[in-house]
Amino acid sequence: MQDVKILLVGNPNAGKSTLFNRLTKGHAKVGNWHGVTVGATERHATLGGRKYLVCDLPGIYSLDSMSMEEKVSRDIIVSERDAFLLFVVECAGIRRALPLFFSLSEGRRAAVVLTKRKQLLRAGGKIDKEGLSAHLGVPVLYAEEKGFKEKLAHIVEKTQPLGQKRALSADFPDGVFVPPREGLSRADRLLLNGFFCVPLFLFLMLLVFFLTFAPHLMGDTMKGAIEDFFGEFLGSFAARIPSPVVRSLVKDGILNGLGSVLCFLPQIAMLYLFLTVMEESGLLSRLAYLTDGVFSKVGLNGRAVFSLLMGFGCTAAAVLTTRGLDDKKMQKRAILCLPYIPCSAKLPVFLTLASSFFEDPFPAVVLLYFIGVLFSFAVARLLRGKRPVFLMELAPLQLPDPVFVLKSLLFQLKQFIIKTATVILCFLLLSWMLSSFDFSFHLVSAENSMLAAVCGGLKWLFAPAGMGDWRIAYAALSGLVAKENVAGAIRMFFGEFPYGEGSAAAFAVFMLTCSPCVSAVAATAREVGWKRAALYAAVQTGTALLLCYLTYFLRQGGAVYVLLAAFPLIAFFLVRDLIENVHRTRKKHAQKVHG
Repeated sequence: MQDVKILLVGNPNAGKSTLFNRLTKGHAKVGNWHGVTVGATERHATLGGRKYLVCDLPGIYSLDSMSMEEKVSRDIIVSERDAFLLFVVECAGIRRALPLFFSLSEGRRAAVVLTKRKQLLRAGGKIDKEGLSAHLGVPVLYAEEKGFKEKLAHIVEKTQPLGQKRALSADFPDGVFVPPREGLSRADRLLLNGFFCVPLFLFLMLLVFFLTFAPHLMGDTMKGAIEDFFGEFLGSFAARIPSPVVRSLVKDGILNGLGSVLCFLPQIAMLYLFLTVMEESGLLSRLAYLTDGVFSKVGLNGRAVFSLLMGFGCTAAAVLTTRGLDDKKMQKRAILCLPYIPCSAKLPVFLTLASSFFEDPFPAVVLLYFIGVLFSFAVARLLRGKRPVFLMELAPLQLPDPVFVLKSLLFQLKQFIIKTATVILCFLLLSWMLSSFDFSFHLVSAENSMLAAVCGGLKWLFAPAGMGDWRIAYAALSGLVAKENVAGAIRMFFGEFPYGEGSAAAFAVFMLTCSPCVSAVAATAREVGWKRAALYAAVQTGTALLLCYLTYFLRQGGAVYVLLAAFPLIAFFLVRDLIENVHRTRKKHAQKVHG
């Protein structure tokens, strides 16, 4: 017998994904943000002793959809006529959501789930679910009420399809719905002021970076503790292993590599914590609203803020969020920008390079993040199209739920640890074996190993940047699989980066601008196709090599020559923009100028 399917449908940010996780014990991405869910997610749930297939759909305002994720919802709703429609709506937005409910529920089994009731009550509103149920002719539940799963199972089994033609109205009888107080709160008025909100965000971001990377502060102290645990505590046990092969395997192949990656776990956790709090508080949606004008100059809109900030966590996840943008062309521009936003996997590489030369790596790491953001905007500017439409609902301003924030953070850290203990560990063990044995499986130095014989020809790849070493090329190329591999390979082969500051800067620029990892390329392929994704990755990696050489050249004193060579190109773009501005219609006086 086929499982009954339950479709979770409603406006963006209504609480569908939170309800999905509660019903299925899943881990769908949730957040206080318009457009968090960008694709259908299905998972089985046991309700009242029976299994159901629950489908979490992206938010939708109407069947005449605009954005790509809304079209996904529309197509599934239209095609799945036999599925049970569970319409999820926040209490304060019930009047606005009813037209969508009326258009979706005709001729099918349906019920309504009300979310965020406490927020409505705090704002002076009130809702009567029994009266609402009588008005709509369908069962109504509060998401927070006791026995929710059992009641929902009963409703799904007993509810009959609604009639095709119903005389329904968004005007409620007296007492059914009392709207919340209108107008912005003082906090909202302050946070919607660009002169306050944008500097506040920049200050908070700089503060987080300072606490995360500055010497002897929280992030650096915890990183040092993990390094000591792997290097001194566990390393002392490994040094006592009598067999040289096993000792090398444990110490060089496992402890050095894993320790060099896992030691950055506290700093990655601090960055994820900042992103989660920003999202859950509602500050992120206000930042999107305030920065729309800036983003429109480069062919994006304010909703791109969410994708770009998610890029600091994981490029693959950020690529998927681009479905929340309004059209395919804008999505492609955003996808091309994202590899230049430094993800959490690049953090170990940057800190490994910076720590090899600076006692305080904080300024160098912040500079790399800043350069990455500049590159991202430069790419968007180069590919800009027409001014995009901007439509977004502001998420409610709220104090983040500590329990939810903790669960979200632990889930992200678990994913990082699982990746480190599987993909990264397998890479390190394979690298150790290939770099420790020759083809006769005799224990040898790295220079006489199988890996040296296979990869020796790669030493020319970074030779123009002062690094004619196959081990550097191997480490860099391993980052195309997973960026954490690079830090592990450098630690395993060298301990610290063996070349000068100029080469380190050039290598950092390569890591900053090259193709993202295979999971991000796969996510890109799902959005734009494999051919285009492969082309993007190849162009980004080739450009990254050129930028690597250029950075080394500049560090060696070639800045003057580069400026002279670039002057005609800069002049061309300045003149082009000047001509465009003269001939673009501006305000009421523009016609007089051309008349």
